[in-house]
Amino acid sequence: MTESPKPRALLSAYDKTGMVEFGRALIDLGWELVSSGGTARVLAEAGLTVIPTEDVTGFPEMLGHRVVTLHPAIHGGILADRTDPSHVADMETYSVTAIDLVAVNLYPFSSDPSIELIDIGGPAMVRGAAKNHSQVTVLVNPIDYEVVLSELRTGGAVTDVTRRRLARDAFAHTAAYDAAIVAWFDGQGAGELPETGPLPKTLHLSATRSQELRYGENPHQVGARYSFPGGGCWDLAEQHGGKEMSYLNMYDADAAWRLVCSLGELPAAVVIKHANACGAAVDADITSAYIRAHEGDPTSAFGGIVAVNRVVPVALAEALAPVFTEVIIAPGYEPGALEVL
Repeated sequence: MTESPKPRALLSAYDKTGMVEFGRALIDLGWELVSSGGTARVLAEAGLTVIPTEDVTGFPEMLGHRVVTLHPAIHGGILADRTDPSHVADMETYSVTAIDLVAVNLYPFSSDPSIELIDIGGPAMVRGAAKNHSQVTVLVNPIDYEVVLSELRTGGAVTDVTRRRLARDAFAHTAAYDAAIVAWFDGQGAGELPETGPLPKTLHLSATRSQELRYGENPHQVGARYSFPGGGCWDLAEQHGGKEMSYLNMYDADAAWRLVCSLGELPAAVVIKHANACGAAVDADITSAYIRAHEGDPTSAFGGIVAVNRVVPVALAEALAPVFTEVIIAPGYEPGALEVL
């Protein structure tokens, strides 16, 4: 094994948030940095000493940046088991230097899909480092840089618990990335077969926790809302007051919003309780529509969810205020309406 006088970190990230500070801190702790492409330029421009990956591999970046790190000098350094004598012998024979930390995150394929944005080398490095997490630290999220630096400063090494958690996050990162690519192919009809019709053989879903809920379906359970790549209407929603949403609040609110959005262009209002419509109405103005919807079943409407497809005027707020309502969903609120509610 080719010994490096310093521990070695490989840094290559699309999201370069905090990368300069992270690299500088590693250097201050006695590490050396290996990097390529835009990440190497950013680090070098900040005055940090960087070993280009082409100095490690002996090959320049080629094929329009499609091949940069796909080389035994990189992957051998990541995957080698330093406790295995045969691995150590191979590293010595082929002059492979151990890589102790890999900080890589991937092109956001879901934001602007194309074949050229399918990263090959990045996932390979992330998966390799995650597989060998007993000896290599892998980071795919800048939020974890400070955690790793803190452990290096206080204990001289990253703990087993942290390396294991980061490995899990790394595999989740590549799994979500692959799911986005599969979804892109499915969107182009690549998953359709004559014998199965337009629905794909398999469905690959990857979602990120975006909101902690007050509780799950029952008060003794936990709950959270998850978002798919690209987000959705609930990622844009703003809560103006009241308690945190529970699972049933969110479930009923989603049903109410979908129903009111299906009622056409006229002012419309719906009242939902336990995913069932207590009332729904359209009218010439949104206040009248709500009053008619509420009159559909005033008893069941108590503690329900109201959704309207117009901005809430003060008159509607005054009609809503006397009735106990768990959630009110609207495109917006006129000045003074929220104060009434």
